[in-house]
Amino acid sequence: MRFWFLVWTMLLAGAGAQAAPTCLDRGGNTTRCDIPGAMPVGWKPSPQILLERELSAAPNPGAGELLKIALGLAAIFALIALLPDFDGDWEQRGKDDDTQR
Repeated sequence: MRFWFLVWTMLLAGAGAQAAPTCLDRGGNTTRCDIPGAMPVGWKPSPQILLERELSAAPNPGAGELLKIALGLAAIFALIALLPDFDGDWEQRGKDDDTQR
């Protein structure tokens, strides 16, 4: 019991890894800080740029796209349902193979 307590204590007390900071470019896209066009760490784009970026995002999928996804999933599940039953009798099959050698 004491062993597991020590293990959990060491795991929880360990220091977390520090990640490198990320920067933004003028369009508000996340980039690495050392590339040309990257803004300083902590810089944020103006609300106008953020609004333009949100308006240019792709719209939600329509009914036709959702129907395609549903039919694709149904086809995958149908193929899985058509697979032969697995009876777990691999050991018996292995014995048959050994007798032929």
